[in-house]
Amino acid sequence: MVAVAKAYLVGSGIASLSAAAFLIREAGFSGTDIVILEEQDREGGSLDAAGSPETGYTMRGGRMFELHFECTYDLLSSIPSLDDPSKSVTEDTFAFHEDFAWNDHARLVDAEGNVIDAHSMTFSERDRLELVTASATPEFHLDGKRISDLFHEEFFGTNFWAMWCTTFAFEPWHSAIEFRRYLNRFVHLFKTFDSMSGIYRTKFNQFDSIVRPLLKWLTDEGVTVQLGTKVTDLRLAEGDALTVEAVAVERGGSVEEITVAADDLVMVTNGSMTANSTLGDTDTAPVLDTTTPSGAWELWETLAAKRPGLGDPHVFDSSVSDSTWESFTVTTKDPSFFELMEKFSGSEAGKGGLITFKNSSWLLTIVLNHQPHFRDQPEDTFVWWGYALFPDKEGDFVKKKMRDCTGREILEEVLHHLPFGQEQRATILDGSIVIPALMPYITSQFLVRDTGDRPQVVPKGSTNLAFIGQYAEVPDDVVFTVEYSVRTAWTAVAGLLGLDRQPPPVYKGQHNPRVLIEAIQTLHRR
Repeated sequence: MVAVAKAYLVGSGIASLSAAAFLIREAGFSGTDIVILEEQDREGGSLDAAGSPETGYTMRGGRMFELHFECTYDLLSSIPSLDDPSKSVTEDTFAFHEDFAWNDHARLVDAEGNVIDAHSMTFSERDRLELVTASATPEFHLDGKRISDLFHEEFFGTNFWAMWCTTFAFEPWHSAIEFRRYLNRFVHLFKTFDSMSGIYRTKFNQFDSIVRPLLKWLTDEGVTVQLGTKVTDLRLAEGDALTVEAVAVERGGSVEEITVAADDLVMVTNGSMTANSTLGDTDTAPVLDTTTPSGAWELWETLAAKRPGLGDPHVFDSSVSDSTWESFTVTTKDPSFFELMEKFSGSEAGKGGLITFKNSSWLLTIVLNHQPHFRDQPEDTFVWWGYALFPDKEGDFVKKKMRDCTGREILEEVLHHLPFGQEQRATILDGSIVIPALMPYITSQFLVRDTGDRPQVVPKGSTNLAFIGQYAEVPDDVVFTVEYSVRTAWTAVAGLLGLDRQPPPVYKGQHNPRVLIEAIQTLHRR
């Protein structure tokens, strides 16, 4: 198929970048006929990472992968590695996993700084029954329900919940629908959940390992990225069909309209989990941004008000207290923290996985990534990352809410949860740059919802409009993953253009007897 139409992609996150690549690879588009419209001054969306040894590195999050991210690996198998163009990004990722597979020996830590035996899930029989029931309940029965509606209070004190919620960022008030999807989507990971050996990571942060090579390939193909361009509206044709006739944009202080021909395509990233994020620094706390959500949310609200069937953004963007948490990135030239943590955890940096302080009032989790974690990071510089699910609670040692803490105070709280001496803590504190990130919408895609609150990737009646990213609906797959964004992109391209080659089906380990037996055995570990 040789395409002559143009495609306009709203947002430059992984969903839009993937859609552009699929348009070229699957649909025969010329890169010169693809335009990406980005409100911010940088590409990559939520897959961000930046900084320097002098000012400190920062990344709002770190994404995990696993063997069955088929859409992601298929896409990245077409993208040359920046390190060795004879290899693909997928080959790079698999090779890195071979060399630096996680084998977590300190997944959970107790209030006294001792490693907990996380091999046991610490389930009661009631916990097991409720978990099996949750995974088997038809999704339509869970509309409007929270995770806490499915379980008794003691479930949330189990080792399983401490690991599950901090691996995937679930909280008890989040959607039972999303929790059920995660249970079924990742049932094959149950048996290695304490060691995290089934989790894959990229060699560097995801901006350096995925966005940069993908962006280079796209721009080499002629794709145009227009930064500082905010899409404010889509003009729709009259009638029952859903057809975009023009894209309204603001840039450089002026307003203009891009005419969309009948054969052109428009793909919109509706909503943003990192919208309104704010950064602090070592001596300053981030300030929660409660102003109007960014353009991705405004555009979705504008479109949803025009036509039924385009979802309900207010379900996801109007409950900041339920979707906010905070992360922090630590940069240092002093290797002592890494040396102490490697000794404490029993794993070298890059192989240890997540470490969660189970009794922390903030519910803190940290991870020592393989170094360097940034492509331009010098050999004498070390970077690690952490986050907490309860930034509105007072710390156990620093008697302030996390969201009100400076970077130094956050690091001080972390260090007091570890069995380090006062002199060791002082040395680490004095030698670290800490950049906290407060994110009001980071788990908004997990908020309680009903069927239809997220629009279909290709809405009913659409002739040229699709929604992509974390707030478009793909049955069975799970949000808060790179895989979900890539799958929506492929679904949009294949659906709008009627392509024969469709995205591979979502992996369903629950249909594999061996996987189910292993999961049941894990539930009964003591």
